[in-house]
Amino acid sequence: MMGARPIALSCAMIIEEGFDIEILEKIVASMDEALGECGAAIVTGDTKVLERGGAIDGIAINTAGGVGVAENPVRDCGLLPGDVIIVSGTIGDHGMAIMTHREGFDLGEQIQSDVAPLWPLVEAALLAGDIHAMKDPTRGGFSNAINEMAEKSGVQVRITEDALPIRRSVRSASELLGINPPLDVANEGKVVMGVAPDDAAAILAAIRSFPQGRDAAIIGVVKEGTSVILETPIGGERFIEAPVGDPVPRVC
Repeated sequence: MMGARPIALSCAMIIEEGFDIEILEKIVASMDEALGECGAAIVTGDTKVLERGGAIDGIAINTAGGVGVAENPVRDCGLLPGDVIIVSGTIGDHGMAIMTHREGFDLGEQIQSDVAPLWPLVEAALLAGDIHAMKDPTRGGFSNAINEMAEKSGVQVRITEDALPIRRSVRSASELLGINPPLDVANEGKVVMGVAPDDAAAILAAIRSFPQGRDAAIIGVVKEGTSVILETPIGGERFIEAPVGDPVPRVC
């Protein structure tokens, strides 16, 4: 999210005694595939095994120590009045997939996590135009990300409610769970950008050229002032505030 080409990272695994080796092989193969997509590698790490039925249920995986190279680093505090806000895809997918599973709702394939490596998409966007600010809407979801960006930049952000890309299944599940709209719910494969207005169309086209960016949308603009304001379809306005706590127990 700082515009750096990823090179290397570390990985540590804490594994419960007796953990299924086939599942472990599947996890490692998936990690290798994701690393290949963004041209990075795991260069160091560690493994610990804990007794069955102890302090861990199955497996815990931690990645840290990421190293990347950025020609022009992008921060989350660079929004300027006039900028256009772009989100790279639908909102709330990952968090809602986790929440419905934990609450025991079997929704089949209707809701899936959006977890994905983002560097190829971000690289294309950087080449397409001027990106002033960028942030991943993970913990605290879109609400938290856009509020942090606005506060750090000292600007007001106005979001058009009708422009927010939210899957019907995610919206329905959020209503079922009492979270509506799902702006406070984590994403793991999306990015929020503030871009120069003259470059917005080119950057949006670049993002949409990737499968994980096909639902990307322009959702708002940056103004002078403070706070984040949602403009409703009937002409009303309300604040989008950073959530207090996180509806999804921390898994990352």
